[in-house]
Amino acid sequence: MYQNIPTKVLTGEVRLSYVHLLEPYANPNQQGSEPKYSVTLLIPKTDAATKADIDASIQAAYEDGVKNKWQGARPQLKNALIYDGDGFRNDGSKFGPECAGHWVITAGTKQKPQVVGISNINCELAPQDIYSGMYARVTLNFFTFNTGVNKGVGCGLGNVMKTRDGEPLSGGASAATDFEGIGQNVIAPPAGAAVNETATQRYGAAIPATGMANPIAGMINPIAGMVNPVTGLPV
Repeated sequence: MYQNIPTKVLTGEVRLSYVHLLEPYANPNQQGSEPKYSVTLLIPKTDAATKADIDASIQAAYEDGVKNKWQGARPQLKNALIYDGDGFRNDGSKFGPECAGHWVITAGTKQKPQVVGISNINCELAPQDIYSGMYARVTLNFFTFNTGVNKGVGCGLGNVMKTRDGEPLSGGASAATDFEGIGQNVIAPPAGAAVNETATQRYGAAIPATGMANPIAGMINPIAGMVNPVTGLPV
């Protein structure tokens, strides 16, 4: 319960995965799925308080459905809302390594959520600061649905407050990882020293042959043309 709303939860710090907070997204593997803003939360198993709040809010939403939407029926929920990251998905596949030691839950909404930073909750973050792998606290709203043959509880996404950066979960390496130890190996010249840059320094390779003649050849002999002052003859 959060803000005296039985079906609302404010999580502790969680890690975000499959972040679709800037543009709505439709899962291509789910035929007819409607585009939504969504995010998957990785909740540390050590955060027992958040897990307990989620369980209680799911139960509160379920009881509200029994009373107000399902005419007293108590349907068996087909899929769990929160999963053990050390276990398996509904399709039998194993969760990714980032889910180990976490509870996993996905929340979605048709309305664009606000994503703010912990240092200023009145200003939304720039798009480049929102990514899979960052850490945040999130508000969730659990609700019931009744589509005729399907009755159940869903997890609605509220708003997101980023708490700190984390290793991106985009599947690609960062520039810092790709070039680790390379940039630091460049030795800068002493302050004020003149830099005599050669083609080898600029390009990191031998200077190519250009067909130029010997630079010494063709130079004017400084003695040529001089006259011996005694004999009067050319030197």
